[in-house]
Amino acid sequence: MIAKIGEALLAAGAMAWQVGWSLVLGFALSGIIQAVVSKARMREQLGRSGVREIALAAGYGAASSSCSYAAATLSRTLFKKGAAFTPSLAFLFSSTNLVVELGVILYLLLGWQFTVGEWIGGVVLIAIMSLLVKLTYPKKLVEEARAHEETGGGHE
Repeated sequence: MIAKIGEALLAAGAMAWQVGWSLVLGFALSGIIQAVVSKARMREQLGRSGVREIALAAGYGAASSSCSYAAATLSRTLFKKGAAFTPSLAFLFSSTNLVVELGVILYLLLGWQFTVGEWIGGVVLIAIMSLLVKLTYPKKLVEEARAHEETGGGHE
């Protein structure tokens, strides 16, 4: 019984070690964005759901080189600071699918064809997501989420 508890603690510690850095990175970058980027600037850059804003958010996501934990935190911060819902999601998708470093690794391990396919697939994924959000945009739900964020969600 004690051996099993020890194994469980060891596994928990190993997982904390593996994901801890990404959580710290995500929350640190999120804090920097919250402190440095004004709501007005965020609305100016990503406040609409147009092609330009979605492409810009996808570019920021690809450059962010973050894991899914950090990407989710950063995407929430973008939304909280005034980015529209669709660009926030485009950032989330691209920061896990269009990352430059991932492309380099894919190129080295699997070749240029796979890398190009990965990037084309990522762009197609973002385009489909944008279209689906446009067709099924949950306006009331998004407004409630933004109001919840602006009031601090009970945490500020």
